[in-house]
Amino acid sequence: MQDVFADFYRGKKIFVTGHTGFKGSWLSVWLRSLGAEVMGYALEAPTSPANFEACTLSKHIHHVLGDIRDYDHLSSTITEFKPDMIFHLAAQALVRESVRNPRETFDVNLMGTVNVLDAALHCDAVRGVVSITSDKCYRNVGWEWGYREIDALGGDEAYSASKACAELAIGAYHGEDFQSVRKRSVFLPIASVRAGNVIGGGDWAHERLIPDVVRSVSEGRPVILRSPGATRPWQHVLEPLSGYLWLGANLCNNPQRYVSGWNFGPVDSGVYPVQEVVEKMLAFWPAPQTEVVVEPNTQAKEAMLLALDCSKANSHLDWSGTWFIDETINATATWYKAFYEDDEDMYEFTRRQIESYTETAHERGQVWARGKLLGSEA
Repeated sequence: MQDVFADFYRGKKIFVTGHTGFKGSWLSVWLRSLGAEVMGYALEAPTSPANFEACTLSKHIHHVLGDIRDYDHLSSTITEFKPDMIFHLAAQALVRESVRNPRETFDVNLMGTVNVLDAALHCDAVRGVVSITSDKCYRNVGWEWGYREIDALGGDEAYSASKACAELAIGAYHGEDFQSVRKRSVFLPIASVRAGNVIGGGDWAHERLIPDVVRSVSEGRPVILRSPGATRPWQHVLEPLSGYLWLGANLCNNPQRYVSGWNFGPVDSGVYPVQEVVEKMLAFWPAPQTEVVVEPNTQAKEAMLLALDCSKANSHLDWSGTWFIDETINATATWYKAFYEDDEDMYEFTRRQIESYTETAHERGQVWARGKLLGSEA
């Protein structure tokens, strides 16, 4: 693997909330590959199978079962571990679940974030926090262009609104005046990050397109499409994670420059219709017995497209996406094929996919993959 991030994470202690989830498990594998000592704090894996289980991640990191709403347990765990950095990914991440349980969604996404930030402020070992929210923190007014970090926050349902609230809490906690009142001995840089739809191996969440396709293929059932023409921005899970890691390294290197919110999106527009994505997925994971059935749902209200403008990350972090749509879907299909058909060691397979992604980024001139921190001589 290339010496990414100027060896910033090697030997450092990194605390990851939500490590049993899809993105958190991939991030934990990557951090271990970079030589970090990782402690994960989360509830049980949300599905079975799950990437956390497939990669036997509990054998490779410190695995702590805990609820971010339990402040005392969370704070004592952070204080005892003394991490150099925290990546906060634990969340109630499903829009439809937020409709069914809005109070819990606000409790987890807002107060859970407040608990993580407050616990971090009380641990002087922590040098930086990267808090993950969502592209849905922006108030979606139906623009055809991407939303920027300076655009209005908000939402008309619990998931979006809870993410917007979390962003406001992050904005308060990274203020120097706010931190001085909390008697923090050294300034704690905190940044928030927003990304859209992510796909990749190891996601079995309910009510998501790729996991639904995977379940259909693995069980020999037809793939049912109810909104085949709906368009969404798609990116591999490694795209935003590379941004999170690169931002984290630079956040500690130059706190005042990078304390703010950041968008991370695909290398191109990444916007493709659902049916095309499914057809590509089935082409890369051939399953002749799998039938695609279109059952239009005329009762469903089509969600407005929400895309991100990543100009800030492009210009100030020298970061952009790496894999195009075919590379993204091929990597995703290959992962599931390895899991279901090839009897692979999925931890090592996942590490190899990260290495492949990093090598492609290096070949395409990505600054982070060349291993130099911005503004440093590393």
